[in-house]
Amino acid sequence: MTTRSLEADGEGSRAVWLDRRTPPHVLTLVAIASLPALNMNIVLPSLPGLSVYYEADYAVVALAVSAYLGLTALLQLGIGPLSDRYGRRPVLLGGFAIFLAATAACLVAPTIEIFLACRFLQAFVIGGIVLSRAIVRDMVPMERAASMIGYVTMGMSVAPMIGPMFGGVLDEAFGWRAVFAFTFLFGIVVTALAWADLGETNRAKSGNFRAQFAAYPELATSRRFWGYSCTAAFTSGAFFALLGGGPWVATEILGMSPSALGLYFGLIALGYMFGNFLSGRYAVRMGIDTMMVFGGAITVFGVALAMTFFAVGIVHPLAFFGSILFVGLGNGLVLPSANAGMVSVRPNLAGSASGLGGALTIGAGAMLSAASGAVLTPETGPWLMLALMLASAVGGSCASLWVLRLERRRKAARG
Repeated sequence: MTTRSLEADGEGSRAVWLDRRTPPHVLTLVAIASLPALNMNIVLPSLPGLSVYYEADYAVVALAVSAYLGLTALLQLGIGPLSDRYGRRPVLLGGFAIFLAATAACLVAPTIEIFLACRFLQAFVIGGIVLSRAIVRDMVPMERAASMIGYVTMGMSVAPMIGPMFGGVLDEAFGWRAVFAFTFLFGIVVTALAWADLGETNRAKSGNFRAQFAAYPELATSRRFWGYSCTAAFTSGAFFALLGGGPWVATEILGMSPSALGLYFGLIALGYMFGNFLSGRYAVRMGIDTMMVFGGAITVFGVALAMTFFAVGIVHPLAFFGSILFVGLGNGLVLPSANAGMVSVRPNLAGSASGLGGALTIGAGAMLSAASGAVLTPETGPWLMLALMLASAVGGSCASLWVLRLERRRKAARG
């Protein structure tokens, strides 16, 4: 199948549902990306309960989020090049198989150390996000990639939207193990769907795996790649800082139950889903660089609004999470365009670019998540977490403006 026919499939003219001879249906891509998104945050309402069950400090249990994110960052450095060398399909299915085994092991882990080890092995599921971006870029050109990634991410955002809500309900009704049992069952369904529908989209596999890692310096010398990657890393960093400290703020300051925490976390995902819808609809018309600038400004506004409410003494879940909804909206506007940009700087290295860019994004997020969870105390309240979120959001806005400037210079040089 030629690149041209793949792009036609991406527009829906030739793709056949559950036919591996054609590129995957958009719903399959949504499911593939949803599994790692769900696994990332469905555990959030259970962190306080895990701390009690294993008689461990919250900072240790919080590694189930922060260290997990760090490992997903490292894994992406290998997943991208592996998929460029051996194909998207075998790498994705292999990662999902490891994820399923690790999830089952979490259910019977006798100590916090073994539980965390199993949780870390779950990180192999991150291939669903990395490779869904690369698959889209295999199928369509950059201008349509931002739009298609936006629609895929919009559908994917349903998982993190309902994940904490459903996780909170399961935790209250049946305990934390029910959360992992549900994740395991959902993982089986998604893996079966990928097996049946995911055709190989990488029709230009590299002949040498070592050459794929050698391609990283080529990406690293591209200012546009760094601009897109920094935009994604810093903008999403505001959200990751919330993941690390948000459950503590919700429980200790706002007095929320696990189910209430999950419900209010859905507001963030709702904003994220709407932002991705706008990206899917307007990215081609506005251009990915302009879309990133608007999204960055909205992210900064959301954090600043939350800080304002706390400063004037309005301490209420709706005030806090309603403000953070704008962080989700801004991320939804920024990330599809930033991801499309980073995998389009060198189209022949889409998998490597997706892996490296994703590693930078998740790596920064892991550090912010760990820092946010570590600095929160009853004395400091939410302020250090909010300060980290604001600094990260401002960094993302600056990076998007830099990319816009680089693109204008590039166009001017072309005449």
